[in-house]
Amino acid sequence: MKHFKIITLGCKVNQFESEGLAHRLSEAGWTQAGRGGSVDLCLINTCAVTARAAMQGRQAIRRAIRSHPAARIVATGCHVQTEVEMVAAIEGVDLIVGHADKHRIPQIIAQSWDAPAAASGGGEVRARVIMGPLGREVAFAAYPAAPPPGRVRPYLKIQDGCDAFCAYCIVPHARGPSRSMPFKAVMAGLLELRGAGALEVVLTGIHMGRWGRDLAPAGSTPRDIGGLLSAIAAAPSMPPIRLSSIEADEITDQVVAVVTDSERFRPHFHVPLQSGDDTVLGRMGRPCNAAFYEERIHYIRERLPDAAIGADVLIGFPGETDAAFENTLALIERLPLSYLHVFPFSPRPGTPAATFSGRAHPSRIQRRCRIMRRVGERKKALFLQTQVGRHLLVAIEGRRDRATGLLKGMAENYVTVLVDGPDYLKNRLAKVKLKEVYEGCSLIGLLASSIEDQ
Repeated sequence: MKHFKIITLGCKVNQFESEGLAHRLSEAGWTQAGRGGSVDLCLINTCAVTARAAMQGRQAIRRAIRSHPAARIVATGCHVQTEVEMVAAIEGVDLIVGHADKHRIPQIIAQSWDAPAAASGGGEVRARVIMGPLGREVAFAAYPAAPPPGRVRPYLKIQDGCDAFCAYCIVPHARGPSRSMPFKAVMAGLLELRGAGALEVVLTGIHMGRWGRDLAPAGSTPRDIGGLLSAIAAAPSMPPIRLSSIEADEITDQVVAVVTDSERFRPHFHVPLQSGDDTVLGRMGRPCNAAFYEERIHYIRERLPDAAIGADVLIGFPGETDAAFENTLALIERLPLSYLHVFPFSPRPGTPAATFSGRAHPSRIQRRCRIMRRVGERKKALFLQTQVGRHLLVAIEGRRDRATGLLKGMAENYVTVLVDGPDYLKNRLAKVKLKEVYEGCSLIGLLASSIEDQ
């Protein structure tokens, strides 16, 4: 019996792909290794969103080599795609696979498992590299919609790649151009996850709002994200749906209307901002200005008063003056946001921004991040306070909260809820009355009923 282990770094898309690869390996007769057990194959799925993330990927590869000296080491993911030479230079890596062939890793392993390792002219064993092109001719790579047992809120990747080329971002180089999962495959994947017991499905992608724009016309088949969401709302037997990150210019009135009018969709939007200063936004190559972003956020709040609305903010981009930062801070203060994800700028080799002048001193960037995070903490606490007294559906997780021993779950509008209740509620939906804010980041609730009781 052969045992495998997968180490995943980075985003929800990487996590979804790792779960799909684990499923295919299991179908091929492999067994997932337990903690401390023997490992015959170790797969490291890397990230490249920052230089630090890429470094952490190399560290994970080296740790795997040290921890599992008898295992075959396979490296894949965005760091592999963008800096394959750095990964290939790590002694002990057996196989390196780019994104174009990533979904075929179980098949590649099966075909080459018994083959002898190749050696260079100097006698040392070298990694086999499979790095296919990532152009528009490469079809969307399908992975099984197969979350591990106990995952009650699984992901479904419906889009890959990005055409935006923001000045700070390496992802378009790592993932290639935007490609969409075909409409029928999206619907089939959702039904499959519903049948597997998903309490909700998180639609995700590298640039999810671009879904459908690369698909060929086919009668009434939707070709944009609004059309897709409308079709999901109208179809029978679909699971509840949550949207992952979506850009402001892709949140059309149709998208907001579907989420507002259909109980199938969770009231939650995560809308990247990055900066509230138009000059900085222009240098970043972002798709819209601050006024447009502000209009969209207020429109969402007007239609969905209790929705969670989150934003990403990138602090210290080259050219962000004190005045530009104050513009961002003022915009964030005005916006009815529920939470913030705040990141300091770090130059990513291979992107235009890595060469830009006007970079602030690291200490100034850190100070601005502290200020912005405090604003985010205050907005989150205020939003949580508005939820006290409400009854919400909560997807209860399979494990209790470690600190309190209470059941832990995610409410429909993305607030973390702790509730006292029996173990049989794990991996179920429950109606919970929200009683009080706990430590500024979650809510204590009182069990009203499980969904099966209604």
